[in-house]
Amino acid sequence: MYSINKDIKNAETLPSAFYKSSESWEMCRENIFAKACLYLCDEQELFRGPENAIPLVLHENYLDEPLVLINNGEQTNCYTNVCTHRGFALLQYPQKVRRLICQYHGRRFNLKGEFEAMPEFEEAENFPRPCDNLHQLPLFKWRQFLFTSIDPKADFSGVIQRLEERLSFLPIEDFRFAPEYSKTYNVHAHWALYCDNYLEGFHIPFVHQALKSILDYGSYTTECYDQMVLQIGYSDGSSYTFDLPEGHPDFGKDVTAYYYWIFPNFMLNFYPWGVQLNIVKPYKDNFSKVEFLYYIHDQEIFDIMQGDKLAEKTEREDEFVVEAVQRGLRSRFYQAGRFSPKREKGVHYFHQLISEAINASKK
Repeated sequence: MYSINKDIKNAETLPSAFYKSSESWEMCRENIFAKACLYLCDEQELFRGPENAIPLVLHENYLDEPLVLINNGEQTNCYTNVCTHRGFALLQYPQKVRRLICQYHGRRFNLKGEFEAMPEFEEAENFPRPCDNLHQLPLFKWRQFLFTSIDPKADFSGVIQRLEERLSFLPIEDFRFAPEYSKTYNVHAHWALYCDNYLEGFHIPFVHQALKSILDYGSYTTECYDQMVLQIGYSDGSSYTFDLPEGHPDFGKDVTAYYYWIFPNFMLNFYPWGVQLNIVKPYKDNFSKVEFLYYIHDQEIFDIMQGDKLAEKTEREDEFVVEAVQRGLRSRFYQAGRFSPKREKGVHYFHQLISEAINASKK
């Protein structure tokens, strides 16, 4: 359906029809989001209170998959939050429980998601069956962060390995979650347009003057890995940099920022002050919500670098750009563009992943 030339020097972008097609929107949901490992939550924050069973909805208004995370005292597991009798939502709010009991007809499950009992079923034959247990989804954990997938097709361990290559020296579990800075932005654009913009630093000199002032644009680099893109921002000589240990891949270099993107919609923006998580959530083909979650490692550096103010300014500038592209895609005269081989490797890789996922659904 879509074809992206693997040679970036000859490749064209996804056509404008991709961003406007209802068929592509549906295929992205079932063949990208339903199969990808998606960010779920911070395990430390989620189970900070006494509750051991927490209901969540995975990508509300898009996947809309009701889940429940249960900590059984030994580990956290993820199950569908739907009774296997008649589909009733088992848990309506976080609770401390010893078992899950359906409030509709009383079906009971233990904390391993296994069927235990059901009233008035004495005459049922061939019951219970394995399908009467709650469906368990895989959980992938990196540091305190949990990821899951409805139908996993990629090996998330490779992503974790790549993250640890450069981030192992950071005590991320000890970073303070900062809800006072965290917020959600409404962006009137297709979710993939937001990712397109994130995946290249090409626009920084034209759009982000404040960000440009702390980065050396000439040395800005992009590295593509399996299901991941890393952009590295080096200091212009006036900004804070990471204190990298010997043996680190970038030891001796003045790194100000590591920008990680994990397919399809999750970003980690590391600065010397800590990390900012971005989660792009599709709602409509012309509307997305983007969560910004802050974790502070060094409050003094955060304040000096004005981490929240810089992020707010950069985000508003990005919104202006992607919303303008969203409007521009209505044109009958724009079909597709070309990639800068030097500056748009990340976008080119992203478009390859999208086209491969959609084309696989057609086979």
